[in-house]
Amino acid sequence: MKHHMSRGEFIRLSSLSLGGVLMSNTLLANDFFANEIASKEDLQLMKKLIQNNDAKVKSLLNQPSQDPSIRISNFRGIANTITVMSASLCNYGSVYYKSPILVEKMNEAINILLKDQYSDGTLDAGGNRQSPPDTAFILEYICPAAVLLNKSKQRDLTELREKIKKFILNAGEAMITGGVHTPNHRWVICAALANINSLYPDVRYVNRIDEWLAEGIYLNEDGHYSERSGIYSAVIDKALITMARLLKRPQLLEIVNKNLITYFYYTETNGDLVTVDSKRQDQFMALKVTKFYWQYRYMAIRTNNPMFVYMVNLIEKLPEFTSDILSDSLAFFMENETLQKQVPTESNVANDFEKFFVLSNLARIRREKTSITLFGGNDQPVQIVSGRSSNPNFLMFRKGEAILKYMRLSTSFFRMGYFSSNGIVKEGNKYILTETKEADYYQPLATQYQKSDGDYKLSESPDGRFWNKMDFESRTKSNVKKQITVIEITENNGALSLDFKVDGPPNVEVTIEMCFNEKSIVSGAITDEKNNYFLKTSFGEVAEAGDSIKFGPGKCEHFNIENLESEQYTYHQGSLRTNGEHVYITGFTPFHHQMTIS
Repeated sequence: MKHHMSRGEFIRLSSLSLGGVLMSNTLLANDFFANEIASKEDLQLMKKLIQNNDAKVKSLLNQPSQDPSIRISNFRGIANTITVMSASLCNYGSVYYKSPILVEKMNEAINILLKDQYSDGTLDAGGNRQSPPDTAFILEYICPAAVLLNKSKQRDLTELREKIKKFILNAGEAMITGGVHTPNHRWVICAALANINSLYPDVRYVNRIDEWLAEGIYLNEDGHYSERSGIYSAVIDKALITMARLLKRPQLLEIVNKNLITYFYYTETNGDLVTVDSKRQDQFMALKVTKFYWQYRYMAIRTNNPMFVYMVNLIEKLPEFTSDILSDSLAFFMENETLQKQVPTESNVANDFEKFFVLSNLARIRREKTSITLFGGNDQPVQIVSGRSSNPNFLMFRKGEAILKYMRLSTSFFRMGYFSSNGIVKEGNKYILTETKEADYYQPLATQYQKSDGDYKLSESPDGRFWNKMDFESRTKSNVKKQITVIEITENNGALSLDFKVDGPPNVEVTIEMCFNEKSIVSGAITDEKNNYFLKTSFGEVAEAGDSIKFGPGKCEHFNIENLESEQYTYHQGSLRTNGEHVYITGFTPFHHQMTIS
């Protein structure tokens, strides 16, 4: 009887000869790369996935067992434990293959999930009580583990399989009936339903998916989902790939394809993602493109798009690749055969570009080592709340290792805070950002609105700066003050010319703020007692790791850099200042200043 070698067996053997050239085509037909001849790089990748998954398992085994009497509020770690351990348990190349200790630990983990699962199938997550979408995120881990355990011939898995099946089917009831909070939650729940249906088919799961899909998946001409977020774009792409694959609906991949092309342009050469235009929490966070790894890998294999191949290779070279991907992705590679296939050979990709995302009011420019981001697409009026874009960074500039994290502009005009452009107008190689701020005073109430006890409606002032019991909507505005700011930015082969004009009431403080990477060496500027830099007249320079950015000339007419944020922040003692080396250019209205950055 002919013995067919398992994929795990192939990996273990082929790691002895990573090129695989000594293997026959017959043997390779059963390898881990789904009937394609694996490259040396792919075999190295699979070897690393097994080694790092095993290292994660070892780390988990060294952790103390969860006290069953303590209720936890975040179950993703528990679910991830099951996924990671299932991969090593079921992979012949792992040192933990068929380990009874892993079976014991996985039983402990699923017992915790079952104990804290409510009768409606949900789990809690932080402040979200009995949360269907957060339970869907848990299923993202548990369902692939169930696939691997169900395929395994190991004899002592019956009890574990049944417990996991019980958890999944209980959760499935919540997925059929449960609601959501945010746009991406819909597709995470749909992906969970697709996973459950592939394990335990039930027409109710597919019907619920169709109910959500009937709402339509929003993707605009810029290639953005409605949340315009790196975090949630990666989540949605993963969910749509899962649905496309398991429900045989390849049309969903057309949406993923467009979004991944957009994030090609949103990725810096060191893997940093542009997040300034997000409408969610990541607009103030630093993210790496590793979140998109297996989405790019899957689509590179499916489409042969050289952009996607480039992104796979870029991510695999990042130092974060080991911690972010290799440590706990083995199960997903084992469960999804397409990920196992060989990535096409990279062809030349034009990595020198100018791309204007009109709906997002964001421009991305790359010229050799120089990378530029311009942004003017905040939601108006600016409000500090999840779901609305409010980041005041309008310019980011990189030249190799020298990084201007952001440029902002603020004035003391009625303490209304940072400049926030009302979009971007592009004229040739010039980008024009404009904002009008208005602040009002108010006249006495007309007779018909007056109250003898003075108890008027608590309401927001028309300019949005404060609330008072003043019945503003019944009052006439007067003494209206307007401030108009125009910033023109012209790009020429990676160098920028900037022209600032701030007009309106005179003697208003204007502050241009530049924040460079921490520990950058700043020259040409003076410092105050808090190590803030002020560029007085000439040019300044920031250097890091052999690269430098030159900027100026400067202007320094005042040293007041406090309360640059609006009253929405300062009333709560909040601040938008970040870590870094801060350089300021200051003046008074009428303000006109021209400078360059190169």
